[in-house]
Amino acid sequence: MTLTPVLSRYWDEPESWTLDTYRRHGGYDGLAAALAMTPDEVIGTVKDSGLRGRGGAGFPTGTKWSFIPQDGPTPADQSVPHYLVVNADESEPGTCKDMPLLMATPHALVEGIVIAAYAIRSSHAFVYLRGEVVPVLRRLQAAVAEAYAAGYLGTDIQGSGFDLELVVHAGAGAYICGEETALLDSLEGRRGQPRLRPPFPAVAGLYASPTVVNNVESIASVPTVLARGTQWFRSMGNEKSPGFTLYSLSGHVTHPGQYEAPLGITLRELLEHAGGVRAGHTLKFWTPGGSSTPIFTAEHLDVPLDYEGVSAAGSMLGTKALQIFDETTCVVRAVRRWSEFYAHESCGKCTPCREGTYWLVQILARLENGTGSEGDLQKLLDVADSILGKSFCALGDGAASPIVSSIAHFRDEYVAHVEHGGCPFDPHLSTLMAGQLT
Repeated sequence: MTLTPVLSRYWDEPESWTLDTYRRHGGYDGLAAALAMTPDEVIGTVKDSGLRGRGGAGFPTGTKWSFIPQDGPTPADQSVPHYLVVNADESEPGTCKDMPLLMATPHALVEGIVIAAYAIRSSHAFVYLRGEVVPVLRRLQAAVAEAYAAGYLGTDIQGSGFDLELVVHAGAGAYICGEETALLDSLEGRRGQPRLRPPFPAVAGLYASPTVVNNVESIASVPTVLARGTQWFRSMGNEKSPGFTLYSLSGHVTHPGQYEAPLGITLRELLEHAGGVRAGHTLKFWTPGGSSTPIFTAEHLDVPLDYEGVSAAGSMLGTKALQIFDETTCVVRAVRRWSEFYAHESCGKCTPCREGTYWLVQILARLENGTGSEGDLQKLLDVADSILGKSFCALGDGAASPIVSSIAHFRDEYVAHVEHGGCPFDPHLSTLMAGQLT
């Protein structure tokens, strides 16, 4: 399967981030098409395209927009205001697609925001951006200023009578704020913690008003759908997972980076484009959607990387962060590092996650250091079971999933840590690597 650069087609151009470059490549044509339609027609077009959320859950974008209660044809006619919030708090370990997109083509997001806000009859939109990425923040703010000056934001956009104010908000650095309701609490000035649902954001979101929360890539994909049509978009991918998307390859791969391809491409095909696993080494395990998804092994190289294919194989497509690990990697050490991240980032609101992630780290530390017992493997599974599906939000699931899957695929390696009093990948125990682990 070949790559399909759409969002990334001119990332390598000088000053790709400017309004002039964006317009030279058809920028804001999608907005012109949208403003010639009614808001309901725009929602219908996005529905017909089959565009699914690119933030991890894969929920149909147009359907999500249609959940917003519509009281009148324009924002001024609504009994309560509607809000659009873009989740740019990209912080999943291994995930790096939204930040490069915003650095290279921020106007794709701005145009998508105007179209989405018009569709849901919103006059106020927000981008919640991870505060640590200051260069991205400045790049996006500059693009927003350009859009205001060119009449793509503000009052009477392009003579349509539609008004939109866009605010770029920098978060303070919390993984939990990637969860949409925690993001809304943070945006309102409160501590970022997930809300009890229902009510869902479409009914009572930002400031208790109907709100759509979408990922950066989801919104940035909308302009091309409007400009080129639903049939063009559906010509890529498959029936249930149509279109193109960004796959992030990192780790032990010859050429790490962003690879834009149709949904349904396999890791084997992506590795061919990326030069394969680094020279002299072989694939051991990998993540299909970031560290919060169950891991895959070399036997999963031909799993279609779409929502249905990955789910059928026992994992989740998530953010399409493909972290590649070769045979030199200790799976126990890798999983412990991920677990330390989740324990640190747990907001502490619910007991299963707050206590469970702490104990996962303690047990994994014993196992890696060689002071654990074989019974610790069952303890790990028991603690993971007490978290999985029982925590307040998906952070707990993300902490438990790589543990359960790594034990399923590499139980012998965990046992070797117990039997040999430490990590068999430690240089002092390197002789254990010669045939003693399967």
